[in-house]
Amino acid sequence: MIRLTRKVFTDLAIWMIGLGLIMGIVFPFFVVIMGVPTEQALTPLFFAACMTAGFIVGGVNIWLARKVVGSRLRMLADRMRLVETNLREISISGDTWQCSPEACFIHVDSEDEIGESGKAFNYLIESLAFSHRNDTAVRSFTEMLTSHLELDILTNQALQQLLEHTDASAGAILIAAEGEMKVSVSQGIRSPENVLTSDHVRRALQTEKQVRVTLPEGVVIEESLVDFRPHEIIIDPVLYKGVPLGVIILASAGGFTDEVRARLNLFRQGMALALNNALTHDRLQRLAALDPLTGVYNRRFGMARLHEEFSRAVRATGPLGVMMFDIDHFKKVNDTYGHLAGDRVLIQVAKTARSAIREGDILMRYGGEEFLVILPAASKENAHTVGERMRRMVEETSVADGDQIIRVTISVGITSYPELDVARDQDLVQRADESLYSAKESGRNRVIMG
Repeated sequence: MIRLTRKVFTDLAIWMIGLGLIMGIVFPFFVVIMGVPTEQALTPLFFAACMTAGFIVGGVNIWLARKVVGSRLRMLADRMRLVETNLREISISGDTWQCSPEACFIHVDSEDEIGESGKAFNYLIESLAFSHRNDTAVRSFTEMLTSHLELDILTNQALQQLLEHTDASAGAILIAAEGEMKVSVSQGIRSPENVLTSDHVRRALQTEKQVRVTLPEGVVIEESLVDFRPHEIIIDPVLYKGVPLGVIILASAGGFTDEVRARLNLFRQGMALALNNALTHDRLQRLAALDPLTGVYNRRFGMARLHEEFSRAVRATGPLGVMMFDIDHFKKVNDTYGHLAGDRVLIQVAKTARSAIREGDILMRYGGEEFLVILPAASKENAHTVGERMRRMVEETSVADGDQIIRVTISVGITSYPELDVARDQDLVQRADESLYSAKESGRNRVIMG
């Protein structure tokens, strides 16, 4: 239709009133055809009455169009302005999305073009809300990932956010370490270690694709996973440049929506980079803490751990054992067999000592052929038992050097807090060193308590 002005309703008014006037002019001739006498129908007064009626009908139609159609278009325009204002505030201040269905949706009460426009607008609002929810969730998840490099803290925080943003009821994060998967963190899973042997986890790692397990009503998982009856379980491998770094496991009692699955795909991408950084950081931290030759803790890191354990023992008024030992006549080993053989002896003694101490004990290379062992919660008697076991195991161990067999012994000095009432952890080291000196002076290859 030809546009007359820049306003649709003004054009509509002109056309409808013009049509009413034309009908007013045509109507007298029509009534003549219908049998009304010419002298009655074709009079100025009747023409004026018909044109006035046509004008009024056109005006009423315009009023009705504005009332019925215009009100809906105004509502659509108001909602669009509200959405535009909301988006502008979000882009400037980062405020949360305020367009709830009650605030921004349009009530659709017709099945015509106006109704279709309302439906399309509501779909647009749903898409914007979905996009904003995803953006908010991903931004929150990414901020968390970039805030932590420590592996334990990272995986714990990541699991909390995954549970929150996916509405999962239980979950776990597995980490690839030393060639096998280990449970880094779990929540709501009864026996996390059982997950490691799951065929679904193995399949996800082999195919490098997400595995979804949907459980029909009435199927109950006994001890393998969770304390509730899940409807759907997602096993999602985390890959960095094609290398599996871990696995995300999430279980939901109600199932996961398409929105949640799409969000999880976005999470996994950020998780891969953060996990790679955390694992690299963890490896560097361990390398910085380890003696490069023996693989046990170096002196700097070991003494920091001693300070921590001593402070904990003082606070808890609990025992703490300290053991110092060195290799008897080690200089003779170096002079006789060479320094490479001496290095192998050091490595073997450190390996033997590691197998002799308890889980949770801390072994460090104190310097040269001297080693220090921190024994949390160990009294003098406990420490003596560990020290004697270590002395005997080293004595029974040998190192091959060509056709020759090298055997060494160790001397051990032990002390323990609070039997030795000291104010500083260094005092414990000094007493253990004095006991070690006594062991050497009294013949070597023995354990002396101090």
